[in-house]
Amino acid sequence: MKKTYLILIALLYFTPMLRAQQGQDTLKHTEVSKDTIKKAVSEELKSDVATLSDAEYNAWLKGSDLKTNLTLVAEINNYPTPEKVLKLKKQLDLSPVQINQLNDVMKYLKLKKVEAGGDFVRNERTLDSLFRTKKINEPAIIFYGNRYGLYLGEYRTSLLIACKRTSQILTARQLSKYVQLQNRN
Repeated sequence: MKKTYLILIALLYFTPMLRAQQGQDTLKHTEVSKDTIKKAVSEELKSDVATLSDAEYNAWLKGSDLKTNLTLVAEINNYPTPEKVLKLKKQLDLSPVQINQLNDVMKYLKLKKVEAGGDFVRNERTLDSLFRTKKINEPAIIFYGNRYGLYLGEYRTSLLIACKRTSQILTARQLSKYVQLQNRN
């Protein structure tokens, strides 16, 4: 009899955790479709997520600059962003090969930012829906809260990798010149 109660208690305790671990399947209507992302890239969308302003929503889906200091650790140690280097391509005397390499870094970065942004919006939409419908529980909060960190981490990682790759494309002279130009501004 005690074993039956223990099993019943264990099932009651762990069932919500298992549901929370189902992730994207928990609420299928929270999915960010590829069409939504494509539409966001070409036009401004109205945010359907209570926690995201229209500007934030579109920035996440488009892979736009989020106005954060996520690259600061790289930049203060002379690992520039590809955008900033490309803006100074004439002053840095970049070769056509370097410009193509930097454009490839930019394409990689855009892909990773859009990917992480779609995941981030989907996660926020799910949390919003769970709270709004009063279906939230602590395991779900833990699960989706940790996913928030994961997606922000993926976003930052892609930015930092782009900075590292950018510095590898530049010659020592170009990097030194870049630092001088940045110090003037």
